[in-house]
Amino acid sequence: MKELSKESLGRAIYDRVSQDLVCGKLRPDQKITIRGLAEALGTSSTPVRDAVQRLLQDNALEQRTLRDVRVPVPTLAQYLEIAALRTELEGMAAAEAARVATDQDIANLRRIIARNEDAIAAARWTRAAELNQKFHFALAEVARMPILLEILTRLWLRMGPLIAGYYESARQDMVQRHHGVVAAFEARDPEAARAQVRADIYEGREGISGYIASFATSRGPKSG
Repeated sequence: MKELSKESLGRAIYDRVSQDLVCGKLRPDQKITIRGLAEALGTSSTPVRDAVQRLLQDNALEQRTLRDVRVPVPTLAQYLEIAALRTELEGMAAAEAARVATDQDIANLRRIIARNEDAIAAARWTRAAELNQKFHFALAEVARMPILLEILTRLWLRMGPLIAGYYESARQDMVQRHHGVVAAFEARDPEAARAQVRADIYEGREGISGYIASFATSRGPKSG
């Protein structure tokens, strides 16, 4: 029974930290400590250490030295590959969602957008990033595509911190295309919905690429 409780606790911590990565509460290059997580979560170090080990195996965290575990900064190539995957997969979800969305689904998406706009207006960028992620995942939920949602969760483990960090640094609108997605749902136009999501992802590429480059600049050249 104790072993089962330990495993359950480790899983809960893994899920919690994973969600913080996906929704952008953690940011690229942010240092993660076992003690800090244990204190924040009100638990012992052992299940936290187990959860961190799993996240390292998932490439959702990276270990630079024995005592230096951080949220990774994707390379430009990694970012572009994941962005290409998101373009296809989230576009597919949007197209299918446009075919099956109910009035209640559409109203829920509009509420997410409105809350996101309020967060942006208040400069609550962490909350804005969380709502942005919620909107994107809602497309797969509306489409009734749970396997696709699992795949997207894996991709957003790597992208959540990057997207959140970029939009906070750029302080740009992240919901303009979301209105277009909902309008396409109302028109029952799958291809328009797909196009809006693809454009939403594509339009951030230049800015996010520059954001990635800024980390190399801030670290400076390595001494040899």
